[in-house]
Amino acid sequence: MSISAILVAAAPLAAALAALLAAFVTGFDQSTPAPAEIGTRFYGFFLDHYPLFAFAIIYALARVIAVAIAPGPSAILRRVLGALAGLVLVLALSLHPTFGGLVLRGGFMTGGMAFLNQMPMGAAYALGAAVAASAFGAAMGLGVVIAGQPSLERVARLRRIGRGLASVGGRFLALWFALAVLGFARTIGFGPWPRRPLDAGDALLVAACLVVAFLPHALISAVRANQSAPTAG
Repeated sequence: MSISAILVAAAPLAAALAALLAAFVTGFDQSTPAPAEIGTRFYGFFLDHYPLFAFAIIYALARVIAVAIAPGPSAILRRVLGALAGLVLVLALSLHPTFGGLVLRGGFMTGGMAFLNQMPMGAAYALGAAVAASAFGAAMGLGVVIAGQPSLERVARLRRIGRGLASVGGRFLALWFALAVLGFARTIGFGPWPRRPLDAGDALLVAACLVVAFLPHALISAVRANQSAPTAG
C-alpha cells in the first residue's frame, strides 16, 4: 500500500483527534466567548445529546480536503469544484438550520418514529443511524467523487461497476457504524462537554470513540485509494 494512500486515508481521523486535543488544551466549552450567531446555531438539543458529531463534521471536511489535494492527475478545476461541493454540502447538511442539520434530524426522527411504532429500541437506533449515515455519506462522498480520480485500471465495465458498488456499500456501512458509536457517547459515560470543559478522562474516552468509530472507514478508504491509480479518491 502506498504512503500517499495511507496519508490521505489517515488525515481525516488525525484532524478529528487534533480538534479534540485543541478543545481539551484550550478548555473550550459553552462559556467560551463567541459571537451570538455561533451560540444560537450550535448550542441546543442535538449538541447536548450528540456532542461527538462535532468531530464527525471535522472528519468529513478533512476527508474532502485530503482527496482534493492528494497527488494524482486530477485537473485543478476538478479538485476545486469537488472540494467546494463537498465542503458546502457537509456544512449545510450538518449545520442547517442549527447543529445536527438534516443529518441528525433525519436520523432522530426516523429512529423516534420507528420506536413509537413498536420497533425495539436497538433496531430503531440502528435505523436512525443508517438514515443519518446516508445523508452524511452522500454529502462527503459527492465531493470526494468529484475531486478524486477514477481508477485507471483496464477492467470490464461490469467488473468496474461491481467494484464501485462494493466500495460505496463498504463505506456506507463504515459510516453507519461510526455514527452509531459516536451516538453512544453519553450512554457510556461521557461527561457534560460542551457545557463544561473536557477533563482528561473525557478526552481519552472521546479519542477512543473516534478511533473505534472511524478506523473502519479510514481502512476502507486506504484500500480503495491504493487500488486507484495513482491518486487517492
